[in-house]
Amino acid sequence: MLMNTPRFTLKPLVATISRHRFVPFYLVAMGMGAGTVQAAEDDNAAVPAAAAVVAPTTQLQRVEVTGSAIRRVDAETAVPITILKADELRKQGVTTTAELVQRITGSQSLNNSAGSVGAATGGASFADMRGIGANKTLVLLNGRRLANNALSGTNSAGGAVDLNMIPFAAIERVEVLRDGASALYGTDAIGGVINFITKKSMTDGQLTLGGETSTHSGGGATKDMSASWGYGDLEEDRFNVLGVFNYNKQQNLDANDRSFARDYDPGRGLDQTSGTAFPGNYSQNGNATNPLANSNCNGPNLVARDGLCRFSTREFIDLLPQTEKTSFFGKTTGKLADDHNVNLEYFWSRNNNATAVGPAPLTGLSLDGSSPYYPGNGITPGPTGFALDPTQPVDVNWRETAAGPRESKDQNTSQRFLLSFDGLVGGWDYNVGASYNQNKIVSSVTNGYVSDQAMIAGLASGLLNPFGAQSAAGQQYIDDAAYHGAYSTAVGRVAGFDGRISREIGDWFGAGPSGLALGGEYRKEKFHQDFSPFAGDIQSLGIDPNGSVEGDRSVKAAYAEINVPVLDSLELSAAVRHDKYSDFGSTTNPKYSFRYQPLKELVVRGAYSEGFRAPSLYELYSPRSITFTQGFYNDPVLCTGGVVQPGGNGGRDCGQQFLNQIGGNEDLAPEKARNVTLGFVYQPVNNLSVGLDFWWIHISNQIQPFPESTVFDQAGSYPDRFVRNADGTLNYIVTGNANLGIVETNGVDVSLDYRFPNTPYGQFGLGLQGTYVDEYDFQSTIKGPFTDKVGDFRGDGVIARWKHNLTGSWTFGAARASLTNRFTTGYNDYDRDTHATVASYSVWDLSAGYTFDKVLDVDAGMKNMFDRNPPFSNQAYNFQSGYDPRYTDPLGRTLFARMTYHF
Repeated sequence: MLMNTPRFTLKPLVATISRHRFVPFYLVAMGMGAGTVQAAEDDNAAVPAAAAVVAPTTQLQRVEVTGSAIRRVDAETAVPITILKADELRKQGVTTTAELVQRITGSQSLNNSAGSVGAATGGASFADMRGIGANKTLVLLNGRRLANNALSGTNSAGGAVDLNMIPFAAIERVEVLRDGASALYGTDAIGGVINFITKKSMTDGQLTLGGETSTHSGGGATKDMSASWGYGDLEEDRFNVLGVFNYNKQQNLDANDRSFARDYDPGRGLDQTSGTAFPGNYSQNGNATNPLANSNCNGPNLVARDGLCRFSTREFIDLLPQTEKTSFFGKTTGKLADDHNVNLEYFWSRNNNATAVGPAPLTGLSLDGSSPYYPGNGITPGPTGFALDPTQPVDVNWRETAAGPRESKDQNTSQRFLLSFDGLVGGWDYNVGASYNQNKIVSSVTNGYVSDQAMIAGLASGLLNPFGAQSAAGQQYIDDAAYHGAYSTAVGRVAGFDGRISREIGDWFGAGPSGLALGGEYRKEKFHQDFSPFAGDIQSLGIDPNGSVEGDRSVKAAYAEINVPVLDSLELSAAVRHDKYSDFGSTTNPKYSFRYQPLKELVVRGAYSEGFRAPSLYELYSPRSITFTQGFYNDPVLCTGGVVQPGGNGGRDCGQQFLNQIGGNEDLAPEKARNVTLGFVYQPVNNLSVGLDFWWIHISNQIQPFPESTVFDQAGSYPDRFVRNADGTLNYIVTGNANLGIVETNGVDVSLDYRFPNTPYGQFGLGLQGTYVDEYDFQSTIKGPFTDKVGDFRGDGVIARWKHNLTGSWTFGAARASLTNRFTTGYNDYDRDTHATVASYSVWDLSAGYTFDKVLDVDAGMKNMFDRNPPFSNQAYNFQSGYDPRYTDPLGRTLFARMTYHF
């Protein structure tokens, strides 16, 4: 029986469902995509938690917002988004896209270029909404996809966009859709959508110069420059042309320049020194020592432990790599007719990323008694605790310090062409486009990488000394054996066509016009990675030169969305998306949402959606290779708990960077997800808005590289991940991409925005954006036990219980200032038996500016004004140690200044 009330009947709705059965329309009234909508009318206004709380007003222009294909009056929008204005953040000292994303509290870790030190990421930075992996956050430019980064290293970003590739100076605003699994953009957006929106048109120009520097000695200083110019009024001249150029360069920051960066603090559970040292540790028949053992390892970068000398790489490690980013964005818009436009966009960006780590370790060496450097032969002292058999060789682990630190460079280049048409025909808004995206990463060695075979031959001939200074001939031999040049080229390409149409389809219930949108897309993805032959002669690169790989797929998608006001206070929406993958079959996923405004001051919104993410081409086909672990570990059999066991060798089995097999997995299954969100926005008075947005996410078959720390910490559960030699010593572990089981996480986003009454001293405002995570349970294997990661370092990282950005603002005519607090709660440390908790991290930023004659903007300020050091952590998952670079900033107090001239 149909329900009938005044102005409410289900007959038209039933008829519409029958006609459009592709759009299921039964609403599960649960959840909302957390976020806020920022008023666009007043640049100086505090950001209200939801513009939708304001009573609807008549607007002449309808707009499209992130999260919906239906164009609608902006004051009535129910789409829960957070909007970040790029110009406001620039005035606070933000200079890169990655730094901008760090201001999103729902993004758990930094995933910045520091992660490229010792790992193959191409210097990329990634967004990681909800901490469920960067590969589940969809990053868009003007509502369309970009090519994923062609490398991912050891993190979970094999299907993610490098934020460094997005031209920062061209960005007007960023719209963050937090409820995920978008039927419009793709159901692989499980963690959410971050849509970077560029300037649409320009009729003037501007030039910006700026820089920042730490108040501490050392590197890390940044300088940047941008220029933009536009010409042509779209209405009068019927065209507009604009171009934006951006340049940013940051010096490297060496670990020696920060006291909190350390790799040896055994009292707090930190020992990331290496058993592969210089002078080399040697062993024979289960006995091991070092030529400097009797002097308590009195040598550069050495630490004595268990009768051996361990090597500290701190002197050589970069905390921040040297980066140089250059980008250009150009757009031409032409008016074909009053309601029809053509747009041509092109952007090009390049990031040169240079990193340095310690000299190369060379393990498994053998030195024959005929060598003049054999212990006891006169040059190298023999052992005192045991006797050598000179007829037998000694096993040696040697750090190639004579070759210098290993230095490498990644050149990461992205570009996109886009031709699109938009307009209005027959009452239908339309937007169609064709695009080509490419990401190319060329990785090169520049210093410190020498031929393994040459080193082995040099030791065998007696020319090279693994225990002391090299002779002139030996040094020349090492110099001549050095490699330089590109060893890897990885390219990802995406070509596609897309189109969507939308219109109003009648006032069914007398509560306002309903909206319908239909759309579809086709894209072709390709990936390949090739290696130079010499790469196989460098053990520390861990590359098989014959391991070149390639893959491709095509994806077809169609979607529909409908929005129906059923009461003056209630809107119902539904959307459905059907995707067909050439390699993973078909999937159909719905999304249902509602918006209810029982009072003028209160809005309740919610959504339910289902997600599907096929493994990216990189996750499937990235080459399998054997390289060293990022962290330092004990062999659970031969060095249990850090204690050498019978048959063990402290210099080989304890506190080592063991070999690790990483790479793609063609047997991966797709990820599936369910997102539920529920939110409330309350505006009790005109200038105060408060929001609470609850979210729940359930993911099955989560795809991530298996955490190397989990392999060693829970060795009994993963015996198949240890590959041992015939004598029982550890050859390598196996991680690589895997389906890790289920992830269940939930929490709440909190927002508060208040604009104080005007005063004779100016306009004051206060804004808070925060995220509280109640639960983050994950399985390391399918059907395995659950582990809670909130406030507890587990696996490869931690989920912060609470994060917030609190900003106070002031404007007075042409003057302005802001004070911002960025806060993250503490957590249980990686090894809590020796160091229980990592302290919370709180920094304050201050900025002030003035606009002279509406022509010249001058802004200056301090980031981390109280010079807060990153808190200590004994984590062993990054080359940077003593703290965790994924959650903190090593620069300390930083001064910045920026000047913009408008012409």
